[in-house]
Amino acid sequence: MPYRPPLVAREFFVADPPELPQRANGEQGLSAVTSAEVVTTGADFALLKARTSAGEELYVALAVAGEGVIGARLAADPAARPAAEKIIELVHPGDFAGAKVTVDDGTVVVDAGAVRAVATLDAWSLTYTDAAGKTLVAQNPGEEDISGRLRTLPFGRSLVDGEPVAYHESFTAAPDEAYAGFGERFAPLNARGQRPLMWNFDAFGSESIRAYKNVPIYVSDRGYGILVNSGAPVEFDMAQQTHAAVEIIVPDEVLEYFVIAGTPVEVLDRFDGLTSRPSLPPKWAFGTWISSGFFVDNEERVLERAKKIRERGIPCDVLHLDTFWQHEPHWSDMRWDRENFPDPERMLAELAEQGFKVCLWMNSYISHKSPVFAEGDERGYFLRDAKGETYVADVWHGSHEASGIVDFTNPDAVEWWKELLRGPLLAGAALYKTDFAEGVPADAVAFNGMTGTELHNVYTLLYNDAVVDVTREVNGHELVWARSSFLGGQRHSAQWSGDVQTTWAGLGGTIRGGLSHGLSGVPFWSHDTGGFNGTPTDDLYVRWAQFGALSPLLRYHGTTTRELWEFSEEAERLAVESLKLRYSLAPYLYTAAVTASRTGEPVLRALNVDDPADPVSWTADQEFRLGADLLVAPVNDPSGERRVYLPRGRWIDFWTKEVHEGGRFIDTKHDLETFPVFVRYGAVIPRVAPGATIGDEPFAGITLEVWGAPEEGITISDVDGDTTVSLEKVSETSVTLVSTGPADIANVSVIDVAGKPANVELERK
Repeated sequence: MPYRPPLVAREFFVADPPELPQRANGEQGLSAVTSAEVVTTGADFALLKARTSAGEELYVALAVAGEGVIGARLAADPAARPAAEKIIELVHPGDFAGAKVTVDDGTVVVDAGAVRAVATLDAWSLTYTDAAGKTLVAQNPGEEDISGRLRTLPFGRSLVDGEPVAYHESFTAAPDEAYAGFGERFAPLNARGQRPLMWNFDAFGSESIRAYKNVPIYVSDRGYGILVNSGAPVEFDMAQQTHAAVEIIVPDEVLEYFVIAGTPVEVLDRFDGLTSRPSLPPKWAFGTWISSGFFVDNEERVLERAKKIRERGIPCDVLHLDTFWQHEPHWSDMRWDRENFPDPERMLAELAEQGFKVCLWMNSYISHKSPVFAEGDERGYFLRDAKGETYVADVWHGSHEASGIVDFTNPDAVEWWKELLRGPLLAGAALYKTDFAEGVPADAVAFNGMTGTELHNVYTLLYNDAVVDVTREVNGHELVWARSSFLGGQRHSAQWSGDVQTTWAGLGGTIRGGLSHGLSGVPFWSHDTGGFNGTPTDDLYVRWAQFGALSPLLRYHGTTTRELWEFSEEAERLAVESLKLRYSLAPYLYTAAVTASRTGEPVLRALNVDDPADPVSWTADQEFRLGADLLVAPVNDPSGERRVYLPRGRWIDFWTKEVHEGGRFIDTKHDLETFPVFVRYGAVIPRVAPGATIGDEPFAGITLEVWGAPEEGITISDVDGDTTVSLEKVSETSVTLVSTGPADIANVSVIDVAGKPANVELERK
């Protein structure tokens, strides 16, 4: 297995990915599509009967699934569906009124506007082109080495001992083609040369190829994306086995994938149409979250923490109570530890009066020592083993009690578990942090008959769906704070990067995770500021605080305290300064979030989101845009030195106001007071005076900062609607900004940079 280091003690995972069987040397078993004939066609689909190299008959379906989207399917039964659909539908194909299907002289063309599938039947081939006929991506017939051995498996399926074990597809890779996506990957952003495995791991940090959140989609710099509709442990070979091809192995009942045309922004928009739109968090969620940390807590400490936050002028909207709000041997049975929290209703009410929302930790495993476990065990509410008994698993890897895993395929178990969740929410908690859910063992058996392998990845969706249902019912929003996720998980509106190491490498890997997850359709992402595992040095703490302050969402949490006053006076001061910067940018940040919820484009944006034609943008994975107008390059080295790539155009140093030409690297060095932040020349940035909270109300007293000579207006989104700020040039040196909408825009500030307009006026309509 490539997921463990060699020559050290073997890591153990209760939920290891299953190994695919291998054919014996010389054993035949490849069944590749060689030809096809038309069975039937419709206005937007073609069903074909294929012959294979093994003499099998398989069915190929090509169908329009939306404008710019074509779905391809291969199966022994034309009605076959992915095994995950025994419990959940991951992809919802759409329609396109302009769809066309033509059959002419042995060629079938399925036209979805921005993308076309062109299949030749007698000697099988399949190519996807754009509307002008330019090839986007084409099937690869299988790459052979000098010995005749196949390096990649072509379109078809494989059998071992006469039994089908997996379907596969291969695409020809251009020599310099770049790829990104696959969920929250901590590896380099350009996945070329990697082998992403779609299997949710308890990843133990952000420094390996293991991932908590796998999403079987990638985008290419050639103007398309590929989405695989499967909950199985799909494996992608991104030009590793051979640089000539991408290979996809799908151990499922069917191979179904979608080719999505467009730039990354267009691909993500169309991806949302197939899966779901991101759920917008409540406005207060964009404020600071401060955690108790992973150690014993009590009511007195929580109230003292809240008092210190307010007294010390630390902007904060959410307090998080981690595991120890529950009785330790009983995690996670959703019951308060009454010795440490004798009156949670009173405590939560007192915190609400101070402007704090409260988040509670939980997971979907219940310790065998909890009385709640006995109840669930008796009723059959946990996953089972092969003997039909409750599967009591070491889901904590030896650090906590063995537990039962709630079986979300059992409707009665779901309702029972939801009832456990209601009490703390009704007592005044705002939401839950949904930890874990990567631990379904491959050999488990679910109530509905699914195997652990079939359930493993989609389990997190069922888990978070249930928590969202109860949270919406009690508190009217859909926010959870999730560690694991899978395809379509953007409907769970907040995800964080898990138990990252408190090291500079951990910081760097975390940045990569946020970039790749944004390119996988998940815009509302965060991380444990300061790192989770260990205690950060003051300088690392400050640098992580600066990164966190300009992330989509922000939480301070770790195995030890991340309370700002527990670090040096300088570290606390600088962390507070970064929080005040965030709170001042709240109108800009919230507008970017609203846009993301409508379009799917990320808030924390890899550079290829806005500049996909720039080759550097596919490899620059230690910097990002926050929204479209801010460029952030977190300091990732104790020296304070950062080489920053500036995209094309002009960029203004946020601190010095110096204007830089883009399309090049610049070397910077920052003491702890500052870090690399640049503003797009011509941007208009809405800001406010930072307060103690962001809260729920519309922003008051907005200032429009004009950075250079603007060329276009902006939209400001808030809880009371959108405000359009249009641009009217009076002369070369004079500009009028015209505000239409409910936003309380108080004034305009022209930043003193080269080329600024001499006069900017504000007009309200």
